Parts: sequence; structure tokens; C-alpha cells
Amino acid sequence: MVAKVRLVSPSREVVALQNAECAVVGFARELAFRDLLTAHSHRRGQLLYAVEGVMQVRTPQGVWMVPPQRALWVPPHVEHEIRMLSRVSMRTLYITEHAGRGIGERCRLLEVSVLLRELILALLAESNDYPPHSRAGHVAELIMSELSRAPAIPIEIPWPQDRRLLAICEAILADPGRQFALADWAGLGGASVRTVIRLFPRETGLQFRHWVQQVHLSEALVRLSRGEAVGVVAQALGYKSQSAFSNMFRKALGTTPNHYLQRQEKRRVAVGGSDQ
Repeated sequence: MVAKVRLVSPSREVVALQNAECAVVGFARELAFRDLLTAHSHRRGQLLYAVEGVMQVRTPQGVWMVPPQRALWVPPHVEHEIRMLSRVSMRTLYITEHAGRGIGERCRLLEVSVLLRELILALLAESNDYPPHSRAGHVAELIMSELSRAPAIPIEIPWPQDRRLLAICEAILADPGRQFALADWAGLGGASVRTVIRLFPRETGLQFRHWVQQVHLSEALVRLSRGEAVGVVAQALGYKSQSAFSNMFRKALGTTPNHYLQRQEKRRVAVGGSDQ
């Protein structure tokens, strides 16, 4: 029996935090696999982070997969929904529009350093009505300093509006490793190959194959964050060889998946003793 999606709304505490006096406030929440935080927006910008679990975040403009060690910056007033792809221990920050200007005006997937992770957890251990020059106030300042220099990961899945492309994109996102020719995908959406080739750049800013590559990269980060072997990830995504997958990954992100996997393991060891 397939488990049903449980619709979840932002809590009253989250709504109240939008009017907090402090520029940076935090909120912790435990969510189950398949929980869906329905479409909503905030007056403040939101840094979506999970110490455990994977989230899929959707806005009208795009889709992001957010594994541990990554965070998604969602600017103020941007409507978004959050789907839990596993059990998630969410640790999120709400940042005033003024304070968050330096982070960006668009959604961005960010690297979370070990220091930034510990700062987020430290702020969440404090009250959200802290005085400016208190320990919590200093932690909040350090968080903003770290966020201003956090590297952005160039992975984004732009989302179309055309119903034919929507059908195709939903199917690819649901099964990134499916080996379909373009004609098969076009038929699934009830469109011709020529129409798909013409509409994809107009609707998403990317050629079809580059859009699929963004899906593959996003899925790869999630699988690698779980510790899956590079060969297993390559096979799951339909690549003919591990080297073909590694070349694609390196060209897009500037590092090999093996090196990325090693970095993930070092991070796991570094944070192994921290409270989650």
C-alpha cells in the first residue's frame, strides 16, 4: 500500500516569528517522509536547512533538492512548497528582508560549512527574543557573515508553465534514470519533438538535454550525500559508464564525484559528535 502525502501548514510559531524584533531567528521541526508543507510565503527570507533528511523545494520558477550539508535560500515573499523525501530534521532560519539582501534576490542552493552548521544549531538553542549584544546576538552576526561567503552550488531545475512540458518534467523528475529518447518524452507530453526543442529554452532558459542534466546533478548530490558509491549513482541515472557520469559531474561542478564523496565523508566524521 502506497503511503499518502500528509499536508502540513506552517505553524503558528512560524507565523509569529515573521514579526520578531531580532533580524535572525530560528525554528526547529521534525517532519515525516512524504509530509508536504503546502505552498506559502514569508515576510522574511528563509534559510531551509536539515541536519538530517532530504527536502524537495518548489517555487513557480524552479525545483531544488536539498540534502544535508546544503541549504536553500528562499528570499522574502517567494511562494514555495516543501516535500519531505525522507524523515527530515529541519533547522530553518528566518531573516529580515533588510538583513538578507546580501544573500541574494533569487533562490540559491548553498554549501553549509561545519562552522555554519554549528552556528545554526547554537542559535536554535537560544531564545528568539535575544538582546542584540548577547551570546545569541553574536552568533546571529557570525551566521550572517558565514552566509555572505557561503559558496552557491550551480544546480537549479527551472520549471516550465506550458502543460505539455509540465507533464514531461514531472515524469523525468519522478524517474531521473528512465532511458527515453526525446521522441518518447515528447509523446508523453502530447507534443512533437520540434515543439519540445522550441519550447524548452523559452520556458526554462535551457536546452532539453541541459535541463535533464540539472535533474541528474540534483539527484546525484542527494544520492552521494547518502554515501552511495559513484558507480551505483551512475547506473541509477542511466549512464553507460561511471566515467561518462564522472565527466558530466566534473564539467558542471568543477570536481569529481569521488572527490565530492570523500568531502562528504570528512564532513560526516567532523559533525559526528554534534547534537542533532
